[in-house]
Formats: sequence, C-alpha cells, structure tokens
Amino acid sequence: MFSNKFATMFTALVAAAAAVSAAPSDVIRPPITAPKAGDVWKTGSTQLVTWDTSNIVNPTGETGVILLGTLSNGDEDLDTSNPLAVGFAISAGAVNVTVPAVAAGDDYIVALFGDSGNISPAFTITN
Repeated sequence: MFSNKFATMFTALVAAAAAVSAAPSDVIRPPITAPKAGDVWKTGSTQLVTWDTSNIVNPTGETGVILLGTLSNGDEDLDTSNPLAVGFAISAGAVNVTVPAVAAGDDYIVALFGDSGNISPAFTITN
C-alpha cells in the first residue's frame, strides 16, 4: 500500500502542485485540527478532516489533497496512489473522507497539501 519516503513525497508534491492555484507568494499551510491524537476511525466509516483556516490570507481558489499515511520513528509514509480527497477548497476548513480498508493500527496520519503540507497527529484505524 505504501511506497518509499522519497517517492511518496515527490508524488505528493506533484499532486499538490497540480491541485493548487494559489499565487506563488501565498503559502498555504493550515494546521490540521482533526483527527487528533487518540482518535479512532473505523474502516468504511465517513470521517471529517478539519484544519485551521484563520491564517489563510487570500482564500480564493486554492484547492487541496488529503492523503492517508503512517508515521514511524518520525518518518512519514504516505499513500499517494489513493488520495482520501482531492480538489476541495482549502478555505473550507473541512472535508469528509471515507476510511479505506487498511490494516488496523495506531500510527496513521493524514496529510493536507495545498501548496505546502501539514500532517495530523497519529491516530488509530480499526477494522
């Protein structure tokens, strides 16, 4: 399901660049507010990913990508082949995602990409 870190980051950056229409001087890096550490998601369920939009200075037209991944010893391993959401407005501050059928674990993260990335704290997915 997951690729190596370099290929993952390269692919994620390419996907994010394709989805972003912000001006080069407008860096969008909103902190993820949900999921939080300790949250539990069940495969097949619909979950709300949220982020803080208070520092977005020019919200017109920026779109984003949300990826599922794992965090191990500080290393992110993102599933760039199966984004959870694409093409949503970063200014919205939230998007619903369907939790895919993955192995149960407590080291999952979501990454939000606009023209820059941000990851959530680790959370759990159960079957």
